[in-house]
Amino acid sequence: MAMAVQKLFPDSKVTIGPWIDNGFYYDFDMEPLTDKDLKRIKKEMDRIIGKNLPLVREEVSKDEAQRRITAMNEPYKMEILESIKEEPITIYHIGNEWWDLCAGPHVESTRNINRKAVELESLAGAYWRGDEKRQMLQRIYGTAWENEEQLKAYLHFKEEAKRRDHRRIGQDLDLDLFSIQEEAGGGLVFWHPKGAIIRHIIEDSWKRIHMEHGYDLLYTPHVARAHLWKTSGHLDFYKENMYDQMNIEDDLYQLRPMNCPYHILVCKRKLHSYRDFPIKVAELGTVYRYELSGSLHGLFRVRGFTQDDAHIFCLEDQIRGEIKGVLDLTERILLQFGFSKYEVNLSTRPEKAVGDDDIWDKATTALREALDDKGWSYQIDEGGGAFYGPKIDLKIEDALGRKWQCSTIQVDFNLPQRFDITYVDSNLEKKRPIMIHRVVLGSLERFFGVLIEHYAGDFPLWLSPIQARILPVTDNQLDLCNEVTRKLKKNEVRAEVCHGERLPKLIRNAEKQKIQLMAVVGPKEVETGTVTVRSRFGGELGSITIDDFIYRITKASENRTSF
Repeated sequence: MAMAVQKLFPDSKVTIGPWIDNGFYYDFDMEPLTDKDLKRIKKEMDRIIGKNLPLVREEVSKDEAQRRITAMNEPYKMEILESIKEEPITIYHIGNEWWDLCAGPHVESTRNINRKAVELESLAGAYWRGDEKRQMLQRIYGTAWENEEQLKAYLHFKEEAKRRDHRRIGQDLDLDLFSIQEEAGGGLVFWHPKGAIIRHIIEDSWKRIHMEHGYDLLYTPHVARAHLWKTSGHLDFYKENMYDQMNIEDDLYQLRPMNCPYHILVCKRKLHSYRDFPIKVAELGTVYRYELSGSLHGLFRVRGFTQDDAHIFCLEDQIRGEIKGVLDLTERILLQFGFSKYEVNLSTRPEKAVGDDDIWDKATTALREALDDKGWSYQIDEGGGAFYGPKIDLKIEDALGRKWQCSTIQVDFNLPQRFDITYVDSNLEKKRPIMIHRVVLGSLERFFGVLIEHYAGDFPLWLSPIQARILPVTDNQLDLCNEVTRKLKKNEVRAEVCHGERLPKLIRNAEKQKIQLMAVVGPKEVETGTVTVRSRFGGELGSITIDDFIYRITKASENRTSF
């Protein structure tokens, strides 16, 4: 593709072109392209494929690579070359017509590429090296497959993903779940009434399950003195993701990017005995992180979000049991939403780390044994842990088979030391506890976006913002409709009355707005004290008593099942 671009646009400069999950992209320094240009580029790519040009690997010294890049006047390639520390430098040639820096490997010839299984998908802008102060580049996204059938399957998958896009569904006026309003600022989420109801249900369930598992709930401030973030190390290692400090009465304050320092302050208010452990605290804590406007993406990448944060302070010999407990809690919460397929990774000690070998070995072994106890398969990411401790990452699989990073369990040897957390052991000596960070859902905003796409906006009955809509055949039945609605609400069923249109239109509107259940009330229902129930998916279910209707909805919600 890059060869085709430079043949058609000789003044374009090449930068980088990596593979990504479902294809590739390449960034160019050039004038903006159009969709018409993409078709020209694809046509030129087909011509190159048809020429059956060999792809030849060549190894050269760094000096030789530098000489060639200088001769071609490719400044971005020179910058890439300067970042490569090892020699020799590998170059791949497409025939004798074009070459690029690349580690490879590649197919033997352009004929090995099926032109009918290649597609150029879209255009975007991107800053060089992701730095907004540097050149804006033109990015071309493409995808390549072994055969045409695979490409068609991928394009069908893309269309389905587009149909489920949470930005479209969530801001559709029929559902109206959330908005991001530029007047207030990018990356700041407004939860509308129906979205807020779903969030309330998720939070209420989250709190109940955590309290059952022995966690104490916390609420902590959204700002703190800058000194706190200096102690935690965030000002040294995370400053680029933090907002500017505020001067309040000659003291500097900072919006929080994390919740952990607050939980530590609560924990260390008093000196604990070894008998007090484990100490488990949890908070749905809102944090604020600086993101470039170009990286913001619906609910998936925002500037203010709520984390389902919890911290466990425990003794060394309690790590395995506590990790197993977190895994059980994680599974219980995720299964509610239908997520039962996970990809699990255990990340071990990196080259640079705090803490001695013994505690790293004990913690890593405890994480491994907890996963074995759980019976989950997992992969080892050697050296992929944070500098302050090993961790477990869990990705969930949605209805389209996409994987989403969700839960993280992170052992931390660093913050207890930074904040000088201690306890008194059985020998009356001061010791330092182990700290475990963990999130189950991650960001509530991001998780809500995943849920919208997983369900395509069709939330199960227990999560639906409106569980039942009561529909009169004529306005003569409004009194009974209002009475049924009052009874439903008294039993914590989310219900509403809708009237003013002919019944067929009321039913169509309810189905369009993804209302799971409709209860129709006509003259016969008034006479018998019943409702005729209609399911969005099951059609008409017949007449039942009002009390039975209430009982079946509440039981279905309680058991996370359909009506």
